[in-house]
Amino acid sequence: MKLAKLGSNASIIIGLIMVILGIVFLLQSKSVVGPSASFMYSNPVWTVNGSIITGTGLFVVAIGVVTRYFT
Repeated sequence: MKLAKLGSNASIIIGLIMVILGIVFLLQSKSVVGPSASFMYSNPVWTVNGSIITGTGLFVVAIGVVTRYFT
């Protein structure tokens, strides 16, 4: 039981880190944050990548929440 909660805590933390990084990548690709010399700055490919990373992070958080509270 405790091992399942530890694993769910880890997945929640990893998912939140992914969400934060995905949002940063999205903002960089939209020229909102970051140095203009960055390869991600104003790059539409990183808009897609940031969206995918953010969505995957939200999915990982959801899995962690479900396993933590419903097992």
